[in-house]
Amino acid sequence: MSIQVIMRDGVPEYAVLPWDEYQALLNASAQRVAVSAGSDASVALPRFSELSEMREAKGISRETLARSVGISPSYLVLIENGERDPGEAIRRSLARAMEIEGWEQEA
Repeated sequence: MSIQVIMRDGVPEYAVLPWDEYQALLNASAQRVAVSAGSDASVALPRFSELSEMREAKGISRETLARSVGISPSYLVLIENGERDPGEAIRRSLARAMEIEGWEQEA
Protein backbone atom coordinates (compact mmCIF):
# COMPACT_ATOMS: atom_id res chain seq x y z
CA MET A 1 0.00 0.00 0.00
CA SER A 2 1.39 3.41 -0.90
CA ILE A 3 0.25 5.89 1.75
CA GLN A 4 1.37 9.51 2.07
CA VAL A 5 1.10 10.93 5.59
CA ILE A 6 0.50 14.67 5.94
CA MET A 7 1.82 16.14 9.17
CA ARG A 8 0.81 19.28 11.07
CA ASP A 9 3.09 20.49 13.85
CA GLY A 10 4.89 17.15 13.83
CA VAL A 11 1.69 15.15 14.31
CA PRO A 12 0.13 12.96 11.60
CA GLU A 13 -3.14 14.55 10.50
CA TYR A 14 -4.15 12.97 7.19
CA ALA A 15 -3.29 9.87 5.19
CA VAL A 16 -3.50 9.98 1.41
CA LEU A 17 -3.61 6.84 -0.69
CA PRO A 18 -4.42 5.91 -4.28
CA TRP A 19 -8.11 5.70 -5.15
CA ASP A 20 -8.11 1.99 -5.99
CA GLU A 21 -6.47 1.15 -2.65
CA TYR A 22 -9.00 3.38 -0.86
CA GLN A 23 -11.88 1.58 -2.60
CA ALA A 24 -10.40 -1.80 -1.65
CA LEU A 25 -10.22 -0.70 2.00
CA LEU A 26 -13.83 0.50 1.92
CA ASN A 27 -15.02 -2.78 0.42
CA ALA A 28 -13.09 -4.85 2.97
CA SER A 29 -14.45 -2.73 5.79
CA ALA A 30 -18.03 -2.99 4.52
CA GLN A 31 -17.76 -6.77 4.31
CA ARG A 32 -16.37 -6.98 7.85
CA VAL A 33 -19.17 -4.77 9.22
CA ALA A 34 -21.80 -6.83 7.37
CA VAL A 35 -20.40 -10.06 8.79
CA SER A 36 -20.31 -8.75 12.37
CA ALA A 37 -23.80 -7.26 12.04
CA GLY A 38 -25.13 -10.55 10.72
CA SER A 39 -23.51 -12.57 13.49
CA ASP A 40 -25.12 -10.63 16.37
CA ALA A 41 -27.97 -8.53 15.03
CA SER A 42 -29.75 -8.46 18.40
CA VAL A 43 -27.23 -6.00 19.90
CA ALA A 44 -28.65 -2.47 20.10
CA LEU A 45 -26.27 0.01 18.54
CA PRO A 46 -25.91 3.62 19.70
CA ARG A 47 -27.61 6.38 17.77
CA PHE A 48 -25.89 9.42 16.32
CA SER A 49 -27.82 11.57 18.81
CA GLU A 50 -25.72 9.87 21.52
CA LEU A 51 -22.40 10.66 19.82
CA SER A 52 -21.69 13.80 21.85
CA GLU A 53 -22.25 12.03 25.17
CA MET A 54 -20.19 9.00 24.11
CA ARG A 55 -17.36 11.26 22.93
CA GLU A 56 -17.34 13.21 26.19
CA ALA A 57 -17.50 9.99 28.25
CA LYS A 58 -14.37 8.78 26.48
CA GLY A 59 -12.67 12.13 27.11
CA ILE A 60 -12.26 12.89 23.41
CA SER A 61 -12.53 16.50 22.32
CA ARG A 62 -14.73 17.41 19.39
CA GLU A 63 -11.74 18.65 17.41
CA THR A 64 -9.71 15.51 18.08
CA LEU A 65 -12.53 13.21 16.96
CA ALA A 66 -13.29 15.30 13.89
CA ARG A 67 -9.65 15.35 12.80
CA SER A 68 -9.24 11.61 13.37
CA VAL A 69 -12.30 10.98 11.19
CA GLY A 70 -11.17 13.45 8.52
CA ILE A 71 -13.97 16.00 8.88
CA SER A 72 -14.15 19.50 10.30
CA PRO A 73 -15.25 20.09 13.90
CA SER A 74 -18.16 22.18 12.61
CA TYR A 75 -19.39 19.25 10.47
CA LEU A 76 -19.12 16.99 13.53
CA VAL A 77 -21.36 19.44 15.42
CA LEU A 78 -23.95 19.11 12.64
CA ILE A 79 -23.82 15.32 12.92
CA GLU A 80 -24.08 15.41 16.72
CA ASN A 81 -27.06 17.79 16.51
CA GLY A 82 -28.82 15.61 13.96
CA GLU A 83 -28.63 18.25 11.23
CA ARG A 84 -26.51 16.07 8.93
CA ASP A 85 -26.62 12.36 8.20
CA PRO A 86 -23.05 11.17 7.61
CA GLY A 87 -22.26 8.99 4.63
CA GLU A 88 -21.01 5.43 4.86
CA ALA A 89 -17.32 6.34 4.90
CA ILE A 90 -17.77 8.83 7.76
CA ARG A 91 -19.92 6.32 9.68
CA ARG A 92 -17.18 3.71 9.40
CA SER A 93 -14.54 6.24 10.47
CA LEU A 94 -16.63 7.33 13.45
CA ALA A 95 -17.24 3.71 14.43
CA ARG A 96 -13.49 3.01 14.31
CA ALA A 97 -12.56 6.17 16.20
CA MET A 98 -15.19 5.55 18.88
CA GLU A 99 -14.49 1.78 18.95
CA ILE A 100 -18.08 0.86 18.06
CA GLU A 101 -18.87 -2.11 15.82
CA GLY A 102 -21.51 -0.26 13.77
CA TRP A 103 -24.24 2.35 13.75
CA GLU A 104 -28.00 2.32 13.69
CA GLN A 105 -29.79 4.97 11.63
CA GLU A 106 -32.41 6.95 13.47
CA ALA A 107 -35.87 6.72 11.99
